Order: sequence, then structure tokens, then C-alpha cells
Amino acid sequence: MRIISGNHKGRRIIAPQKLPVRPTTDVAKEALFNILNNYYSIANIKVIDLFSGTGNISYEFAARGSENITAVDANYDCVKFIKKTSAELEFPITTIKSDVFKYLEKAPVKADIIFADPPYDLEKEKFARIVGLVFKNVILKEEGMLIIEHSKHTDLSDLERFRESRKYGSSVFSFFE
Repeated sequence: MRIISGNHKGRRIIAPQKLPVRPTTDVAKEALFNILNNYYSIANIKVIDLFSGTGNISYEFAARGSENITAVDANYDCVKFIKKTSAELEFPITTIKSDVFKYLEKAPVKADIIFADPPYDLEKEKFARIVGLVFKNVILKEEGMLIIEHSKHTDLSDLERFRESRKYGSSVFSFFE
């Protein structure tokens, strides 16, 4: 994986093989940030990265100047890798080892953007639970956006607060407001 833009543009990050992850492709990530740049000044927003895995999305926000990023993952090795990498790159990423659903029950911060990249085989009810918890617990700031990355075989358009989706290869970003 590599950082696409910002102060570490082009920097490759090699994650350990043993991590149970599927990083967002560079093409999809670049498209996502092109969309976000139309809505936000990335340097001035708070971000929560759920199911953060390698930290790929968190690093991209940090490289573009965001100074308030929280990366949440249940896997100890993923959290350890993000913590180590963000320290090396001097990125302001707070890591939290937690089940995402438990975190959303008691999230201590509000964010402008919440990005969730759960396993592609997650049951539809759990996708709905992510959306429900984010909005029920008012974790998004006003004008905030929840983005869920999922397989092209999963349709989230019937979930509450769905706005649109964009497909990039086998990945889809669904946007909720």
C-alpha cells in the first residue's frame, strides 16, 4: 500500500503478512479522497476509522493534514502496527483496540467523517447496526458523513440515511448523512 497524497506522497508501507486485512486499493482510495476534497478541508476535520486494519485510510487522512484521527480495530497486531507506523511517520493517530460495535456504543468523540471498512462477508444486519449506532448515538457532527466500504455484492441502499454509492472495481463506498 502507498500514501497517495500529502506530506508522505508516494511512500510505500509494507504491512506484515499475518495481518487479517484487505487494504483499500490505491485506485479506490484516490477516488474516495477526490470526493471528500469537494466537501471538506481535510486538515480541519476529525476522523474515526473503524475496522482500520493496516491503517491505510488513517495514514491518508494524516498525510493530508488531518490532526485528529482515531483508528479502531479489534485485532491487537493491527493496532500495534498502526501505532508503530504512525509514530515513525509522526502522524497524529490515536489507536484503540476494541470491538467496533462496543466502541460505537460509547464513542467518546464526535467526528466529521467516520470511515468503516468491515470484512466484506459481514452480515447485512451488522452493516445496518453500524449505521444505526452512528446516528442513534450522534457520533457524527452536523454535516458529517459516514462512509462504508463493502463488496459490490452487498447493497446498502435500503439502509436509513443512505445518500449514494460509488463502485471502484470490486469495492463500493456507500455514503450516509
